[in-house]
Amino acid sequence: MSSSLTRTLTAAFLTVALSLTASVQANTVEEKPTALSMTGDAIFARPALLAMTAVGGAVYLASLPFSLIGGNAGEAGDVLFLEPAKATFVRCLGCTMAGRHDGTLVEQNSD
Repeated sequence: MSSSLTRTLTAAFLTVALSLTASVQANTVEEKPTALSMTGDAIFARPALLAMTAVGGAVYLASLPFSLIGGNAGEAGDVLFLEPAKATFVRCLGCTMAGRHDGTLVEQNSD
């Protein structure tokens, strides 16, 4: 029983993580995070958001029969799973808004 639940949660998690990166590629972020904000994000925020995504996915699956009856399964999935997943995987390191960082490449001369 727990093996199938683990496989189901893993599949759902990977599906959402891969689809989120494709859906937000066009959104660019105009932030310039500091080294302190990047460090804090990497050490504290991302692990907490990853845990929140996993717990939210479990709560969503547990409440799914009730939210299907109530007619708000999509909204529950967005709030409990998709929003934490977006904050975890589709946000540049140290940024506060979801989206890709619009980095500019500098071409070096070979002179």
